[in-house]
Parts: sequence; structure tokens; C-alpha cells
Amino acid sequence: MTEAFLHYLWQHQMLDKRLVTIDGQPIVVLKAGELNRDAGPDFFNARLIIGGVEWVGNIEVHLRTSDWNVHHHMDDKAYNNVVLHVVYEHDADIRLENGTVPATVELRCFLHPSLVANYDFLMVPSSAEEIPCVKRLPSVPPFIVHSWMERLTVERIEAKAAEVYRLLEESRSGWELTCYWLIAHYFGGKVNSLPFELLAKITKPSLLARWKDNPQRMEALLMGQAGLLDSYFKDDYPRQLQADYEALRSGASLQPIDPHLWRFFRLRPSAFPTIRISQMAHLLSRTTNLFSTLLTMTEADAIVRLFDCQASPYWENHYHFDRPIETRSVKRLGRMQADLLIINAWVPLLFVYGETVGNQQYKEQAVALLEQMGAERNRIVRQWQQVGLEPRNAAQSQALIQLKNNYCCNRRCLDCRIGHHVIKQMS
Repeated sequence: MTEAFLHYLWQHQMLDKRLVTIDGQPIVVLKAGELNRDAGPDFFNARLIIGGVEWVGNIEVHLRTSDWNVHHHMDDKAYNNVVLHVVYEHDADIRLENGTVPATVELRCFLHPSLVANYDFLMVPSSAEEIPCVKRLPSVPPFIVHSWMERLTVERIEAKAAEVYRLLEESRSGWELTCYWLIAHYFGGKVNSLPFELLAKITKPSLLARWKDNPQRMEALLMGQAGLLDSYFKDDYPRQLQADYEALRSGASLQPIDPHLWRFFRLRPSAFPTIRISQMAHLLSRTTNLFSTLLTMTEADAIVRLFDCQASPYWENHYHFDRPIETRSVKRLGRMQADLLIINAWVPLLFVYGETVGNQQYKEQAVALLEQMGAERNRIVRQWQQVGLEPRNAAQSQALIQLKNNYCCNRRCLDCRIGHHVIKQMS
């Protein structure tokens, strides 16, 4: 039993309707009150009839009556308007700061055994079942699951919006600049996201615009700014990039980042920074006004085609400068990585843009893009598939990731609609 569970039971009034106080006065709940997550009583503005008299005031909830004294509420005037003390177990006498004795109800006599059993079932950790309700999930009506997933999709986007707002503030509300930084951030994946973001921040769009139609010059600029051209090279291609960058560097007073920031270890070669930088150069050579371009696109496939860029021909048989490999292959960014750029960068940015300019259409368009895309394939999605939840699109796979990471892993079953249904089931 936890205090959070008692809050939940009182908030949703999942109690026997024949409540009485410890001294036998009947309680009629007209309004349970508004849950308070800050300091002070747990519920504000409740309306109750106790012993035939109507009361308007606050509710305080504790596991035991004695917790009132442990928390020194008897010395706090903020609790003088408490009209009912809700406890699981009554074990002490209490008073308000003004000397009044509040009415008290002991809940353990008024709880259906199934409520407590279902809650304990969800709260008991099990290493074999990371999803607490896995055994009860088949009994949850599909419309509850799907409506909750729709909300979780938006919640997932809103969580990612924090990154957008951070960059937006840094760029002083420059949407093009924020978009450029954000795309770069996610171009690096989890391992190289920060070096890629730093690379974008030291390489101004105005400089990129000069080489918009020249992918090699664009690559020279980005490779140089990444600190990857400060070596002696044998191959003609890196030597040409080096010469191009030195010409640009002298005219623009450029300063590269520390090359030691880049991580190659435990990465698939196709995700090496050298390959990704060349691919990003190709993307930026198509358009340096990414935000304006993307804003006109309502189809996910069109955005995928824009993002599905490829590294320059040199990288067909290289992953590092001067170190050729035997097999050749075109190093395209690929559908999966393009999808991740849409999911992690463009969709949150579009959603925030709609929020900022007050246009609901852009927010709906952000969700619609996820609905057009195939479901992601990762460990979390596979876990849900194993228990019978098969996402049909990226909106649903994002919802399942949000559900697992933010609810299941933290045992936030009381805040979950699926958990709510499981707890209410009576045996």
C-alpha cells in the first residue's frame, strides 16, 4: 500500500459509497477535490456532507493517521481548512493548528479486495515481465489501448519538443537555423549527435549557401570543420578536399572542432562520421533552406526522398581516408535512417512550429506524418509484439516506446489508462 495509491483511489472515488468516519458519521462525497501536486493539502476545494452537514474545504491523505503528526501538520496553518483526513489505517488522535479535530475516515474497511490485489499485482517487480500488466493485457478492450496510444503519440512528440525549444532559444527563434542544427544533431545518431550539432553551429548557413550546388566543396567545408582534414593524405580525393578547405579557411577565418570528439568505436562502418558527413554534405547541397523546403512537404515519402542522400563516390570503397576496402557499394543514408530523421527531428520541430504560431494544422500534420510511416523495428517494439500489441505505423510504435519507457519501467500504472482498467477489474 502506498500513499500514491490512496490519492488515486480518492481522486477516482473507487471506494465503497457507504463511507463513514471513525466515529460513525456518514460521508457523502459531492466533489472529491482537485489533486494538488505542490506543497499543502493533497486535494483542494472538496465538497462533502459529513453527518448531514455540508463542508467545503481540503482533503489530506496519509497511510496512517499518525503521519499527520510526523509531518507536523498540527503546527501548519495551511492545513486549518482540512475538512477530512483520509487514511488507510487509523492509529492516533490529531488536531489542526487551531485546535480543531478534523473528521477522519479509515479506508481499509471500504476497499474492494480486488483493487488492492490488482494494484499489488502491477507493483510487484518481476525480472521476467518488464511490462507489469502483461498477463492482464488481453483483457483490456482494444478501444482503451488505441485511444491511450493516440495520446501517448502526442506525449512522445511533446517530450522531444524540449530539444527543439532548447535550440530555438539558442538560435533566437530562427527556424531555419534551428532546423539545420536539429537535423545535424540526429544525423550523428546517439553516439555522434553532439559533435554533429557542434559542427553545424560552427558552420554558418550563409557559408554553406555559397556551395549549394557543389557537393564536393560542401564536403570539403564540413570535413574540414570537423577537424578530419588536418593530416597528410596519399589519396587524391582527400588531398583535393584539403586544398579546397584551406582556400575556404583562409578567406573565412574558420576554426575546426577537435577531431577527437568523433566516435568510431562500436559503430557500424556505414554510420562512421566520415560517411555521415559526406551524406550530410549531399543533403545540404540540395537545399540550404531545409525548414522552408520541409514545410511544403505533407507526404512522408517525399521527405524520405529528400533525406535519402548518398556519400560521394570516394566512399564507395572507403570508410576512412587512405584506407580502401575490397568491396564497393553506394553509401546511401537509407530508408531507416531517413525515417529516424523525420521521427526525431522534423516531426517535433513541425509540432513546435504549429504550437508557436498557433496553427493546429501543423501539429496535426506532424502526427499524420508518423501515421504514414511504417512502424519502427527495435527492442521495445519487439517486446510489445511478443505480448500481442502490433503497431501499424510509426505513430503507434512511438506510442509504445513512450508507454514502455515512461510508464512501465517507472511503474506509473496509476497514470496509465491500461493500468487504470486493470486495477478496476473485479474478480
